[in-house]
Amino acid sequence: MNITVIDEEYKEWLKSLSKRFRQSQIKAAVKVNQEMLRFYWELGRDIVEMKIEKRWGEKVIDTLSADLRKILPEAHCFSKINLYYMKRFYLLYGEWIECKKRIVNQSNTEKEISSNIVTGKGNEIVYQVDKQFQNKLSKDNIHQIYDNKKVENINYVLSDLFSIPWGHHILILRKCSNDLDKALFYVRQTIENGWSRAMLLNFLDTDLYDREGKALTNFKRTLPEDTSELAQEITKDPYNFDFLGITKQYNERLLKEQLLKNITKFLLELGSGFAYVGREYRLQVGETEKFIDLLFYHLNLRCYVVIEVKITKFDFSDIGQIGGYVVAANHLLRKEDDNPTIGLLICKDKDSMVARYALESTNQPIAISEYELSKLYPKKIEGEIPSIEEIESRLLEDKEK
Repeated sequence: MNITVIDEEYKEWLKSLSKRFRQSQIKAAVKVNQEMLRFYWELGRDIVEMKIEKRWGEKVIDTLSADLRKILPEAHCFSKINLYYMKRFYLLYGEWIECKKRIVNQSNTEKEISSNIVTGKGNEIVYQVDKQFQNKLSKDNIHQIYDNKKVENINYVLSDLFSIPWGHHILILRKCSNDLDKALFYVRQTIENGWSRAMLLNFLDTDLYDREGKALTNFKRTLPEDTSELAQEITKDPYNFDFLGITKQYNERLLKEQLLKNITKFLLELGSGFAYVGREYRLQVGETEKFIDLLFYHLNLRCYVVIEVKITKFDFSDIGQIGGYVVAANHLLRKEDDNPTIGLLICKDKDSMVARYALESTNQPIAISEYELSKLYPKKIEGEIPSIEEIESRLLEDKEK
């Protein structure tokens, strides 16, 4: 594209205007998304609180959908299925938020009057109900997800809900059903990592919620308190290696080669913060050469992460090998501002008790996980599962009888 260039100052000003305009477009799009989500939330709340299906019959959603599309023909969000998603949107998060509001309001009221006295029968009932909700909330993982942001700030939670696209919410509603903790986990992860819809779907399908932070580690004993929790959070168990596309017999070399060929997907599975340093990374230890399987640096933890991949079941001897690499990396690679190096051992299988004993035997920070591949399908064994032809043949035989 040819543009008029009066002078360099004009050129820079023009570039600045273009950049500011695009930023304004992005901000406007985000604002529109937030306002639409707020509307969907309120419409879902109306459907629930007005009990419209009980008031006007089960088919009222169909009627509402048709009427809204007549009144607002330019809008494409009022299909029957979308209205049901709006209802589910509010049902999933709304009860918890309303309960939390009552607890916060109750706490403020108690400060004004007395923390020990409950006056009036009606107030006593409200107090007892909220106590039940408070007991329920104290057991929820939601506190862990939002603990650094003070979950009592309801606006913060709502802000999160209104910060991701509606298409993302639909995926979460489909996959998380009535599991509030799980749904909010994916909402927060989407915001923190900027997941596209495809990336979110991938992590939903591979059950990231059930895998994250689940590796067996000795981090609490071997790392400073301020880094041990974050280090635990960056682990998974198992790691999902379906993206490698390995469906036949394989050896360790092939597995590692495929991981590097798919390094972008491997980094995505490892999680945010991992930066690839090298494979078969050479360390000169005295007069001996040692080679680390895979070496990464974690930007948030500010430390090297040594990864060893084993296609066998974990055994005691594995802990000594990776522990040696961790010590060597600390001596040869770690800079003054770096935190202690972490070891991550990813095995085909492990006995949890053996892994715990091994972790107890070392003072190096190490995590032990498993990996999963696509299911290996063996050749059909005669007599196990009949083919379509065999079924049809037997049906014909039965008819002739």
